[in-house]
Amino acid sequence: MQIKKLTPNLIVRDVEASLKFYREVLGLETAMTVPEQAPYVFAGVSNGAIEIFFNDQKVVAAEYPKLAATVGASLTLYMEVDSLQVVLDRVQKAGAKISMPVTEQFYGMKEFAFEDQDGYTITIAEKM
Repeated sequence: MQIKKLTPNLIVRDVEASLKFYREVLGLETAMTVPEQAPYVFAGVSNGAIEIFFNDQKVVAAEYPKLAATVGASLTLYMEVDSLQVVLDRVQKAGAKISMPVTEQFYGMKEFAFEDQDGYTITIAEKM
């Protein structure tokens, strides 16, 4: 067996707000929405190399009560980019909480971490 793709599926309070944040801060494009017009219950963003799904917390609560209790902080995302500074500028412009300042790691990466509006931690890394 070979795993061909991994797509994080985040439970969020507001799908439309998550779409906006991930488009503006990470430069991702809307890949799909359900329904086609807001208010959305599901959506996905992508840039070809990665894909992230967003599920509305209220809808998930109705279908899977145990999952709905977990919004944010249950998952961290680690993304390697070619320009850490570009993402850092966008994060600061969006006013997102930076949870780890830019740090040069012993394993050859320069990284920083921030939280999205639901409390999910995203670490951005660039090879030094």
